[in-house]
Amino acid sequence: MEKSRRKFIKTTGAAALGSSLVFNIGLSQKTFAANADTLKVGLVGCGGRGSGAASQALSADSNVVLSAMADIFPDRMQSSLENLKSIHNDKVQVDPEHQFIGFDAYKKLIDSDVDVVLLATPPVFRPDHLEYAIEKGKHVFCEKPMAVDAPGVRKILASAEEAKKKSLSLVSGFCWRYHEPKRETFNRVLDGGIGDVMSVYNTYNTGELWFKDRQPEWNEMQYKLRNWLYYNWLSGDHIMEQAVHSIDMMSWAFGDKLPVKATGTGGRQKRTDEKYGNVYDHFAIVYEYENGGKGFHFSRQQKDTTRSYAVDMIGTKGQCLVDCIKRKHEINAGGEKWRYRGDDYDMYQTEHNELFASIRSGKPINDGEWMSNSTMLALMGRMVAYTGQEVTFEEALNSNEVLSPSNEAIATAFEMGFDWPGNNPAIPGETKFF
Repeated sequence: MEKSRRKFIKTTGAAALGSSLVFNIGLSQKTFAANADTLKVGLVGCGGRGSGAASQALSADSNVVLSAMADIFPDRMQSSLENLKSIHNDKVQVDPEHQFIGFDAYKKLIDSDVDVVLLATPPVFRPDHLEYAIEKGKHVFCEKPMAVDAPGVRKILASAEEAKKKSLSLVSGFCWRYHEPKRETFNRVLDGGIGDVMSVYNTYNTGELWFKDRQPEWNEMQYKLRNWLYYNWLSGDHIMEQAVHSIDMMSWAFGDKLPVKATGTGGRQKRTDEKYGNVYDHFAIVYEYENGGKGFHFSRQQKDTTRSYAVDMIGTKGQCLVDCIKRKHEINAGGEKWRYRGDDYDMYQTEHNELFASIRSGKPINDGEWMSNSTMLALMGRMVAYTGQEVTFEEALNSNEVLSPSNEAIATAFEMGFDWPGNNPAIPGETKFF
């Protein structure tokens, strides 16, 4: 049975797609039984985003099961498992032997008989996890951002190239690239709908996010991993972990051409309590392109402030606005106005629909290069804000700064109760570029 299932996964053609795709996230099979055609999915990282990705994966194809899960926290895995079972019933087939706990759990999961791996841990772990998944020949859905430092991004790029050689699908968690209204809008821009794009102003201004109060049974590393958003060596800071979505759309508008250099600023004005670790609460970055175009990025996470989540593009012939809060997709060029008026598809579901369709058809998707570059642009923005210096893209990509300890060191600290203090909040003009 296993040999025939593997053969099916490698050889199945596009004709199988018509009856296999399921587009309703709430749909579950009441009497599902795995067979030779079944795709087996493994989830690494059982938090909210990982659980959502697993649910979408199970809804993307009528013949798929969740067969393995991995996390460092047993309680988080059990909560995720119970929720997924309540939605998808017997498409969730994770027996106790495939509930892997610990920092090496991802290897045990990948070494099991899964076909597709969903990577949704904090981004510090992403480069090693992706490298191992591709090495072992797995198709991958990979949440954003891809790394927290330049060496990690370079490792991601290498893994993406290896995925191409092995004809493996690699789909990113940059969800707006899978949103039909934005696809149509950005395609019009890239087809010259507003002329040459010269300016892109993008924002990601939100309130504060979640925080988990310290519990008596948690040691210091457990506490930090539960609150990973607030430590740049785990999250990359919020310009990478959250605002990278807007930076990715900026890059999309410029045709994914890379900027020459960037300058910027940032800091901690409001979110200064020790519980918020060492991350900033605002960034303002200017990216400069070879054709004279400029990208302006502004993001913040501050309670009780005005929100904005938009990309405003100005070209030589007109203007385009994409507003993620107001759901506007508009172009005004040459006296003519256009607005997207079609359906507003679930972008998260579309990511998985297209991933599984690509596996079934044998026509792999590989988002590796642009997902790495978008991550690098956010990282570049963090670099210039932290240091207060102008940094070129080449300097940023070739940086040798390693922001975090090794995964092995984090695991040791977690198990033994050690602390990893990390760096103090960066001070522009004093923090050095490496």
